[in-house]
Amino acid sequence: MNHATAIPSIDLSDFLSPDEHRRQAFVQALGKAYEDIGFVAVKGHFLSDSLQEKLYHEVQQFFNLPEEIKKKYEVQGLAGQRGYTSFGKEHAKGRSAGDLKEFWHFGQYVEHSDPIKKEYPENVNVDELPGFNSSGKEVYKKIEETGKYILRAIARYLGLNETYFDGKIHQGNSILRPIHYPPITSEQALAVRAAEHEDINLITLLMGASSEGLQVLNKQGEWVAITALPNQLVVNVGDMLQRHTNNKLKSTTHRVVNPPKEKWGTSRFSIPFFLHPRSEMRLDCLPSCVDDEHPLAYKPISAGEYLNERLIEIGLLKK
Repeated sequence: MNHATAIPSIDLSDFLSPDEHRRQAFVQALGKAYEDIGFVAVKGHFLSDSLQEKLYHEVQQFFNLPEEIKKKYEVQGLAGQRGYTSFGKEHAKGRSAGDLKEFWHFGQYVEHSDPIKKEYPENVNVDELPGFNSSGKEVYKKIEETGKYILRAIARYLGLNETYFDGKIHQGNSILRPIHYPPITSEQALAVRAAEHEDINLITLLMGASSEGLQVLNKQGEWVAITALPNQLVVNVGDMLQRHTNNKLKSTTHRVVNPPKEKWGTSRFSIPFFLHPRSEMRLDCLPSCVDDEHPLAYKPISAGEYLNERLIEIGLLKK
């Protein structure tokens, strides 16, 4: 199935318009997509093509560095929250085989002396590639701003105040994760580039990956190939938002499959942005999403508590 028939495409400029009909049409299209499949393609966002290309170039430069240089930036005791995480360290929930990837984490750039700064590790700078650090920060800010407006539309769809999420995500614990899936050098009995999983966070915004491989599981139990088209971000619901809406919005299972054997010699690069709230946000189910037909599905929990649970499950945090 091709991308156009797999997930709906919407234009954020409709929601940014002063025309209330355009805004409401965007809200309804977004909400329907998130109830049906959990993924949508968004154009009209704040991230320019040139900035995307600049970061992809820097990311490729970083992952091409010698192993001993990359290892300098793997900070022990941080559960992979900042800097470099080497090949095979992370696995999907319920899996023991490590995913066939290495990655980097850019975290929040706390400003205006917000006391939340003490909760976050400092970002790690790569001395060899100053452009890597600066373009990472710039992309982080642009995608974070895009995510704010997607969440405003979601709030409207849920019948909440449009700015319901604004304070909850301000200086939130979001992560920009450049990923390198290296060439495959041998038969892999268990491991895949990224095993089937759901994202932990509120929403994920994905820049176009450098090759195919991303698949989502639809309601019919079929794996559907997803590729971000030029000028679009693929935006999906994460488990925190599914939990907060008592399963009204779907956190869809997805995976990155290994390429056919003739393409084993190729690398794949991908840069998702995981939009997280501040740790104190309550993920308790919204009362408006609970009724006789949809009984309460989850216990009360904060975003910080939930994140820790999940980091343990995927092997990045030790108990």
